[in-house]
Amino acid sequence: MVKKRIKSTTRVIEASMAVALSAKLCEPAVIPMYPITPQTHIVERLADFINDGDLNAEMIHVESEHAAISATIGVSAAGSRVFTATASQGLALMHEVLHVVSGMRLPVVMAVANRALSAPINIWNDHQDSVSARDTGWIQLYVESAQEALDSVIMAYKIAEDHKILLPVMVCLDGFTLTHVYEPVDIPAQTKVRKFLPKFNSYYNLNPKKPITMGPVGFPDSFMEFKKQEQNAMEVAKKAIKKVNTDFKKSFGRSYGNGLIETYNLKGAKDVIVGMGTICGTAKFVSDELKKKGKKVGVIKIKSYRPFPAEDLKNIAKKVKRFIVIDRNISLGHEGALATDIKASLFGIKTKVDGFIAGLGGRDITGDDMKYMLKSKNVESEWINVKQ
Repeated sequence: MVKKRIKSTTRVIEASMAVALSAKLCEPAVIPMYPITPQTHIVERLADFINDGDLNAEMIHVESEHAAISATIGVSAAGSRVFTATASQGLALMHEVLHVVSGMRLPVVMAVANRALSAPINIWNDHQDSVSARDTGWIQLYVESAQEALDSVIMAYKIAEDHKILLPVMVCLDGFTLTHVYEPVDIPAQTKVRKFLPKFNSYYNLNPKKPITMGPVGFPDSFMEFKKQEQNAMEVAKKAIKKVNTDFKKSFGRSYGNGLIETYNLKGAKDVIVGMGTICGTAKFVSDELKKKGKKVGVIKIKSYRPFPAEDLKNIAKKVKRFIVIDRNISLGHEGALATDIKASLFGIKTKVDGFIAGLGGRDITGDDMKYMLKSKNVESEWINVKQ
């Protein structure tokens, strides 16, 4: 008997469509949504799927992003899979509730179409929105391509719903630079996704037959213990992210580094460019270009910003001389957040860390910009391509 092969399909689609298709494949029961540029196309595509009968889900048309993330609490607490998406000021409006979602250990998955925060008003890409939410207890995964965006949403549910983790996940993709770009994307068959991601089995939920208290007051004698449990879950997530990445490759033939970081042309490199999101594609191009000229420059893409891959970076740092860290964010009054985190992680290691602020508000980060960074030495925090 010949077993029928379940085939995927490849289409040239917008990255926002890839995210929407991925969410559909994960079969959430409820989708609380509020449109905001450049995330709106994700909302629209999911609405189309529901209206066309391709997705059996309830879309809640809420009055704000604060309401959208609040609604995810009720859905997840009731024991159903939930998805939402936002960007920029929308994520900022969610901020107080982000802590509640993670503190209640609810495995919500949310796509964030990264966009600059006002003021001045700006609708283009940088990472200020999600980086400003780095301490809210959400796992954060940053993607480089439409394919990685689709795959990461599926993996995000697998990670979040692990009963040893139970933390929400943000899948962050660059606004416009990726969300509105068309690329070839392999779309897996629904049956294969169901095999990889089984039906949501809630560890605990609101049930009138078995009443429980969720989100109670945490007094001084217990609050720290709750936070320590979240921290422990983040540590467990490091291993789980790697395993899910490996398992995903076995099922779908694709993986992204070890799940926490992805490296490129590291062999023999003394200088290494470090970044998140689509700029890593430019960094790889520069790396290849310089390699042809006999210059070895490696690239590290930070895929998981939280939990932070400190040990992976330490292991690499022992073999290289310098990290050139590109931040599409600024912790005003100090430096880029990624540079700060890397410096802290490498304490005691002699590897030099040069930090650069670039690409804020959608400004291009070119190959020439990166070559300039490589030539710069002993940089604490330099702003690239900006009038001083």
